[in-house]
Amino acid sequence: MLIGVPKEIKTHENRVALLPGGVTELRKHGHEVIIEKNAGLSSGFPDELYENAGAVMIETAEEVWAKAEMIMKVKEPIAKEYPLMRDGQIIFTYFHFAASQELTEAVMHSGAIAIAYETVEKLDGSLPLLIPMSEVAGRMSAQEGAKYLERAQGGRGVLLAGIPGVKPGNAMVLGGGVVGVNAAKMVAGMGANVFIFDVNVQRLRYLDDVMPKNVTTMFSSEASIREMLPHMDLVIGAVLVPGAKAPRLITRDMLSLMKPGAVIVDVAIDQGGCIETAKPTTHDNPTYIVDGVVHYCVANMPGAVPYTSTIGLTNVTMPYAIQIANKGWLKAIRENRELEYGLNIAKGKIVYRDVADAFGFEYTPITKLLSTL
Repeated sequence: MLIGVPKEIKTHENRVALLPGGVTELRKHGHEVIIEKNAGLSSGFPDELYENAGAVMIETAEEVWAKAEMIMKVKEPIAKEYPLMRDGQIIFTYFHFAASQELTEAVMHSGAIAIAYETVEKLDGSLPLLIPMSEVAGRMSAQEGAKYLERAQGGRGVLLAGIPGVKPGNAMVLGGGVVGVNAAKMVAGMGANVFIFDVNVQRLRYLDDVMPKNVTTMFSSEASIREMLPHMDLVIGAVLVPGAKAPRLITRDMLSLMKPGAVIVDVAIDQGGCIETAKPTTHDNPTYIVDGVVHYCVANMPGAVPYTSTIGLTNVTMPYAIQIANKGWLKAIRENRELEYGLNIAKGKIVYRDVADAFGFEYTPITKLLSTL
């Protein structure tokens, strides 16, 4: 199979979908790899390393898209790339379809095969291709939240750690999954008082056992969130429903409960955000203020640390990419249930229910699709 890797063009997205070592592995299996020039440069991997591994460097993204049977990316195609997608082409990347009707319709109309990193799912319910980026985003949410609490950044001027004689700050983490745990660990490590919310009591029991003493577990409800918001300096939204829009846990009216200059970091913004007032921002303009509360809603947070992120991501995507390349998408998903969960759209049909439900589109069960192919 001919695998193509275009350069990421989302604002300040510096990651790349394939390491030079990945080129070597794919070539061992008999595949060819073409890569847009400088695609890996911002992650610390110059063209020379790819050429030494056997990749062919291509001048333009248009040529990569036109030639490749499978496109490997990091972030979802954006409007400039929509016309480049084509019928039957495999696109293996993060899509987060439920956050964008425009993207969903574009992929449907293209006839491409969309396999989404974020919905590849193991039998135990874990999301292996989302975990490393969730770890990065969770840890980054703590440092970005601490930064934007600084007065010069629009925050209320609180040092989360406090100092001797001055109490530490308070932070709320909504969600006890991978993002939430990593965020809570980092904020707790700074010395702040952390309150982590979840609706799964068993999960809360586990977190209560393993988290430091300055982390308090709380059952998540509108009442409990409202009760704690007036005391919070930092709120981190870390809720994920795989493939679906994130639930709205903080509404516009709740902002009036918060202190002026408090900070919200909505890591769930890729899936529409769990804060009603959240809207996607970029690394160029990461924050805005609503009702006195600073909002940080960068939709590709790991793109700011591309060296770490690229290695972490490609460590987990490569085994699946090799399966798809070796077998073709159809055989690969028939033989691997994890990849079957990853298939969101194929031949114009939405085969992932939560994506269809997000926009009221027709849902085609994957079994029905496969029976026709």
